[in-house]
Amino acid sequence: MVKRSSLDPLEEARARVKLRYAKAKPVHPGPGTLGKAAMRLTRKKLPNKAPTLSRLKVQWTEIVGEQLARLCRPEKLTPAKGGRRLTLTVIPAAAGLVQHQSEIIRQRVSVAAGGDITAIKLLQGHFGPTPSAKPNKQTSLTPEQREALLQSAQQIDDEKLRAALVALGEAVLSAEPEEDAPENPPALPF
Repeated sequence: MVKRSSLDPLEEARARVKLRYAKAKPVHPGPGTLGKAAMRLTRKKLPNKAPTLSRLKVQWTEIVGEQLARLCRPEKLTPAKGGRRLTLTVIPAAAGLVQHQSEIIRQRVSVAAGGDITAIKLLQGHFGPTPSAKPNKQTSLTPEQREALLQSAQQIDDEKLRAALVALGEAVLSAEPEEDAPENPPALPF
């Protein structure tokens, strides 16, 4: 820009008055960037294609594995620079381990979420049991099992010990069998 200086104060005063009342032409910013146009077009369709947080919560064990699923849970997905940020709630004692594994978690979740997870934020906190965890069901003993248990404990002289062993036997026999247990367990464990 060329600075024009005149020594005539009258000419400078006229120029100031003219500029004071003259309206400037509006400046148009020009066309937007291609990235902004692409985001504007895909924003409407993106929520339908990208997985929601509820879907991530349901598939969390399959995505990150059994061990990491016990230590952390997804809380929210927020927009971030270049993609989305996943916020995880982590058990405080396991925060270091999850921080160390955060890149692996990000890659796995990004593959499951369509490749747009760019960052992971960790929040330390406690959470309840997994939704798939079943409460332990106890079945009642049949009269034959109870009678066999009492007969096997009859030989014990100490009353307190006998009562404790009968209670233990009832607990063992009434507990739900494990998945790896044989199909035909013995009638009495001792």
